[in-house]
Amino acid sequence: MKNIIALFRACLVGVLLAGALPAAASTGKAPDVLVQDVTNEVLEIVRADKAIQAGDTRRVIELVDAKVLPHFDFRRMTMLAVGRDWRQASVAQQVKLTDAFRTLLVRTYSNALTQYRDQRIEFRPSRFSPADTRVQVRTEVIQAGAQPIGIDYMLENGEQGWKVFDVIVAGVSMVTNYRNDFVGRISRGGIDGLIRSLEEQNRSLAEKQGAGQGRADGGV
Repeated sequence: MKNIIALFRACLVGVLLAGALPAAASTGKAPDVLVQDVTNEVLEIVRADKAIQAGDTRRVIELVDAKVLPHFDFRRMTMLAVGRDWRQASVAQQVKLTDAFRTLLVRTYSNALTQYRDQRIEFRPSRFSPADTRVQVRTEVIQAGAQPIGIDYMLENGEQGWKVFDVIVAGVSMVTNYRNDFVGRISRGGIDGLIRSLEEQNRSLAEKQGAGQGRADGGV
C-alpha cells in the first residue's frame, strides 16, 4: 500500500495541471472544473505516449518542467515543509532549499508518472464559494483489486491564478510528511545540512534514473 500511495501521489500531482494551460484566473473556470478538464486531457496523452509508457524519464521530466512547474507554488510548499526553521534561513538558503525541494519533487513525480497505466480518476464534490481564495479539490483513484485512494489538492488563488501548495494522499498531507522528515535533518545539520542532504538525494535519483534510462534505451 505504501508504494501504491507513493505512486499515485507522484503520478497525479504531475498530471494534475500538465498540458498547455493558461493561468487559471484567465480561464474563468472554477478550480474543480479546471482540475477535472486538465486531468482528463493529460491522462489521455500519457496513455498514448509510447516513450512515457516505455519508461522514458527524461521525456517526462521535460513535460513536467515545461507544463507543471508554473502551476505549483514551490516556495510556499518549501516554506511549509521546513516549518518554523524557514524564518531562520537566509534569503540565499531559502532559494537553495526551494530549488532543491522542487528538483526532488519533479524527479520523484516524473519517475512515478512513467508507471501510470489504466487507473481511473473520479472527481468528488467540492464545496466552496466563488469568493473563496483557498480551496480543496477532492479526487479518488480507482484501481482494480484494491481500495480507492483519495487524493485531494489544496489550491490558492493569488495574483498569478490558482496554484497548488499541498497534496493530501489517503488523508496524509505531503507537506506535513516532508516536514516530519526535514525536522530530523535540520536537527542534525542545520539548514545547510538539509540543503546538502536534499542535493545528495537529487544526485542519487538522477544517477538511478540515468541508469534506468540506459536500460530503457537498450543499454546495460
